Amino acid sequence: MAANVKKEEKSKSGPGFFGKISRFFRDILGEMKRVVWPSKKQVMNNTVIVIGFMIVASILIGGFDILLSQLVKLLMSLF
Repeated sequence: MAANVKKEEKSKSGPGFFGKISRFFRDILGEMKRVVWPSKKQVMNNTVIVIGFMIVASILIGGFDILLSQLVKLLMSLF
């Protein structure tokens, strides 16, 4: 009788370690099937936008760097 109770308690506790790992990988495969991948045209368009933004950001940061370095040089020459 006690052996039957232990088996029932074990089955109620849920899947074991390997069962959880197996379910995890099955869930990953299910999610990957639902992913909508972008087309080549969308990828190229987004790449151009990102590169353009990086060029603009680098010009702005470089401009601020030059401006502030000139300001520091001016202040250092005064003192």
